[in-house]
Amino acid sequence: MKIKRLSTKQSDFDAQLTALLAFEAEADDKLEATVAAILSDVKKRGDAALLEYTQRFDRLNKSSATELELPQAELRAAFEGLPAEQRDALEKAAQRVTAYHQKQVQGSWTYTEADGTVLGQQITPLDRVGLYVPGGKAAYPSSVLMNALPAKVAGVQELIMVVPTPDGIKNQLVLAAAYLSGVDRVFTIGGAQAVAALAYGTKTIPKVDKVVGPGNAYVASAKRRVFGVCGIDMIAGPSEILVICDGYTNPDWIAMDLFSQAEHDELAQAILLSPDADFIERVARSIDKLLEQMPRKEIIKTALENRGALIHVTDLDDACEISNRIAPEHLELSIKEPQAWLPKLRHAGAIFMGPYTSESLGDYCAGPNHVLPTSGTARFSSPLGVYDFQKRSSLIQVSAEGAQTLGAIASTLALGEGLQAHAQSALYRQS
Repeated sequence: MKIKRLSTKQSDFDAQLTALLAFEAEADDKLEATVAAILSDVKKRGDAALLEYTQRFDRLNKSSATELELPQAELRAAFEGLPAEQRDALEKAAQRVTAYHQKQVQGSWTYTEADGTVLGQQITPLDRVGLYVPGGKAAYPSSVLMNALPAKVAGVQELIMVVPTPDGIKNQLVLAAAYLSGVDRVFTIGGAQAVAALAYGTKTIPKVDKVVGPGNAYVASAKRRVFGVCGIDMIAGPSEILVICDGYTNPDWIAMDLFSQAEHDELAQAILLSPDADFIERVARSIDKLLEQMPRKEIIKTALENRGALIHVTDLDDACEISNRIAPEHLELSIKEPQAWLPKLRHAGAIFMGPYTSESLGDYCAGPNHVLPTSGTARFSSPLGVYDFQKRSSLIQVSAEGAQTLGAIASTLALGEGLQAHAQSALYRQS
């Protein structure tokens, strides 16, 4: 297959890399107009609009929105009905994800100054969060775990899950994951209308403080539009993997790691950086050899040919510089002593260290969250975590003595800004 071969020694390497990384979702005016109309309609008509859209898009004819909610007994039955191997894997993954995110919990804190003034920060969880889960042919129980468990660890009081069930088909693994994760309520709705219901609230669907979870272009557009009415986690782009390899890992392993992200969709990006030119050729041969075995080979082939690359670098320092420029969603350091190179890597959603750490382990059961920043946003964004379901309130308790010092400072600055009431408010506390 034809996958791009680049080298940092090429005079036009920077231009080629820029072109390779370029990605901007094409604006679809029709899609945007459709989403805007759906949001407005659900905001105005609530449950009635929700029932109409669910019938139109998912072919579910319900007389009342309350019929869209699944009872907890059905979630429990889905979990208990799983084959033992699946149930065990789901439980072990949940345990690991929970244990990791418990380390992220932050506590409130205060300190007292010499004059008795107390300053600090109070950490409180969000009251209610909405979790969007794709439905239909796609089944992502791992996404349920990764979104729901950190919220529960954070102390979110109520977690509302929405999942489309076209033609009434329910994915038992998804429902089982919801039960295991402690999701409070599940509604069989999807698309922009589900995001609207969560953001604005209807008679049946409660309004949430934040909407998290992946979805299609309509869902992404809806999340972008409701931001401000409620919070959102992020707007995710295509999946990405960047592998830095020193040439000592089995080339078949590296080829399959590249496949693991390329199989998501045709826009996914998979890139290898290596200072060993011979190793790059061996990986290329492994790609050709293994591709035919892949059920999703056409998707993988398209992704690798359009947005993939095998890049020969001068050394590992060179590779780290390029990695920082790319700021990948997933970064594999398939090298000796990977931890020694961490100080040189500033931008990455998740870093997988050593030849035995395949990215796919992070997707399911390693423990850290698999909801990661894409499209270079790892330069300023972080993985989803407990902190996304908590908020911070500043605490200020000024003592009588402190009011004398702070009042003088505040009034001087306030008068400089022309805000007399601010100044007087501060001065009134002075004795």
